[in-house]
Amino acid sequence: MLAIIDYGVGNLFSLARSLEYLGVKCQITRSLTELTAADRIILPGVGAFGDARKKLDELSLVEPIQELAASGKPFLGICLGMQLLFDKSEEFGDHPGLGLIPGRIVSMRGAFEQASIDLKVPQIGWNKLNVHNHQSPLVKSLGENDFVYYVHSYYATDCQEHLIADSEYGISIPGIVQNKNVFGTQFHPEKSGTVGLNILKAFTEVPV
Repeated sequence: MLAIIDYGVGNLFSLARSLEYLGVKCQITRSLTELTAADRIILPGVGAFGDARKKLDELSLVEPIQELAASGKPFLGICLGMQLLFDKSEEFGDHPGLGLIPGRIVSMRGAFEQASIDLKVPQIGWNKLNVHNHQSPLVKSLGENDFVYYVHSYYATDCQEHLIADSEYGISIPGIVQNKNVFGTQFHPEKSGTVGLNILKAFTEVPV
């Protein structure tokens, strides 16, 4: 059974429908008993980092999530859920992350201003995914011209060692990251058509 963490942030049901389309049994839950019993876990999310972290704290989910990831279970963060995997975020102040992948979350607008890049923020829409580490199980089905769907204003940096794939949007935007059994996608695989479904399927096939 795959568990999707329900902490009040994100469209959980489109993700659940995508998994069900793939024939994967999943449950949306915040129960520690059910999360512990699950074979693999997904942390979704949309919105602001600080608000999401606050909700995880209020539900006493931070330490359990860290322990579940440390146990070796395949763990996937999606969009804001991916950003929460990192050490910290600079979105509207400094906020601690889950510390599961080294790195930090910073403003795309700030990076664009520094580099005099004239692109819209947030990045909304399809972008090509460039795979740099073909050893990751998440990218085993990806080709050279696969596109995925992004919606975000902040991005991960200082994480080159754990970068699996990126997209170019004025700068390099980490699209897929991995630290052992912990994976993250900045884009929304559940909104990325066949490519996204293949990535979700690959996650469900990561050995437990």
